[in-house]
Amino acid sequence: MEARAMVLEAFNQPLKEKTFPLPRLEPGWALVKILVAGVCGSDVYMHQGLDPRLKLPMILGHEGVGEVVELAGNKAYVDDGSPVKVGHKVLWSRGVTCGHCYFCKIKGTPSLCLNRWVYGIHLSCAEPPFLTGNYAQYLPLHPRVDLFRLDDRADLEVFVPASCSGATTAHAVDLAGIEPGDSVLVQGPGPLGIYACAFAKDRGAARILVIGGTEERLEICRTMGATDLLNRHSLSPEERRRLILDKTGGLGVDVALEVVGSPEALKEAISHTRIGGACVTAGFGEPHGTMELDCFHDLGRKHLRLQGVWVSDVRHTHMSLSLTKRREADFKKIITHRFKLSQADQALKVMASKEAVKAVIFPHD
Repeated sequence: MEARAMVLEAFNQPLKEKTFPLPRLEPGWALVKILVAGVCGSDVYMHQGLDPRLKLPMILGHEGVGEVVELAGNKAYVDDGSPVKVGHKVLWSRGVTCGHCYFCKIKGTPSLCLNRWVYGIHLSCAEPPFLTGNYAQYLPLHPRVDLFRLDDRADLEVFVPASCSGATTAHAVDLAGIEPGDSVLVQGPGPLGIYACAFAKDRGAARILVIGGTEERLEICRTMGATDLLNRHSLSPEERRRLILDKTGGLGVDVALEVVGSPEALKEAISHTRIGGACVTAGFGEPHGTMELDCFHDLGRKHLRLQGVWVSDVRHTHMSLSLTKRREADFKKIITHRFKLSQADQALKVMASKEAVKAVIFPHD
């Protein structure tokens, strides 16, 4: 039996549709039929060759949900320990870690694992098991992949972003230390920013301000809990500064979450954070340039906690999945464009142009 996949053979070139044999599973592996794959903003940068981790040829796609069609031995769900069975609908944590390095064992920070790898990012499709990304009909899952079960009645496309955008945002919120009554600034109303609003609301933030340039996305943020929408196209930086100070009693926000991946957005987020506040940046999945800071005024005198975020671990996938389940109807609004597998290039284009908030691919049409 064979499976179709869309292959990236050269950067900035159309993907090529190819077929690959389904592998014979080794003990501990599982085979899933990919029912919905997500098109992440990071996929756009990978297609453009801006991510240094890639090895061509490759199959893009690190977000997906599917159905278990074959098991080689016993597997259990990481969240409740129940057995995985053929026919179950599943979501998998995208990062695969070694479990025994310094960061996994000693520091308890598996997201920093030196041996961490991800389907759709680190693996070439030029060697077995060939099917190594979610822009494909099937995906063989390594024994160390952590699985979460989805309800058979769930709207599966809604859960696609939970393993990436949702999990990364959960990591950022975990580190930000949002407390009930806090004011929170979200820089960027994309999928991460939308999740950030939902998490901030869930943590009890009293005021959630969002800076962005697309009214449709800003309105989704309002649905998720945003109290103040600041369109950067209609408000100048100075007007945004005055408005934020006015909304926070002249102090600035308690927590700023930068989820755009823009040095300018990060610098502005720092400027809007109060003395003693926290600014957390989760937007830089690829290199996007540098910025200049005044070490005294921006950091030292401000007693600022400036925190970077790199990807996520299984705990954050669980947090994201739990939040998405509680607000499934609201998160449905993120999915704005749907494509067949053969239309993967179109999916990348609408994500690159920002026409789509989130595009998904149905590999089995």
